[in-house]
Amino acid sequence: MPLKVWINGTFDVLHMGHIKLLQKGKLIGGEGCNLRVGVDTDERVREKKGPSRPINTLKNRVEFLESIKYVDEVYTFSTDEELTQLIKDYEPDLVVIGEEYRDKVIVGKEWMKRIWYVPRYEDLSTTNIVER
Repeated sequence: MPLKVWINGTFDVLHMGHIKLLQKGKLIGGEGCNLRVGVDTDERVREKKGPSRPINTLKNRVEFLESIKYVDEVYTFSTDEELTQLIKDYEPDLVVIGEEYRDKVIVGKEWMKRIWYVPRYEDLSTTNIVER
């Protein structure tokens, strides 16, 4: 039976770190897996990262993600409760998260069967790219 894999994030300025994360999720999930991606709304990004973010609109970020071959479905959320509900409803077999979140609160963790932490690729992040 194919695995259900979940990844969520802002995915504001797409970079190779994002692609590698999505690729790893699909690879770990195995043949036939369904990779579902959750994306923060523009309002939520502003709350978390400040008034100058996001750089790209939610519509564009969703379209970018939908165009990536590793991604099967994209969902949006604006609150922790919405994110938790999406995870609960999907019942993922595996949640793939960046290593930098290992010691942080993970929203919806109680509905995750297994978490796989992935090291950051070449220390890339949207924040680092924007601040250059």
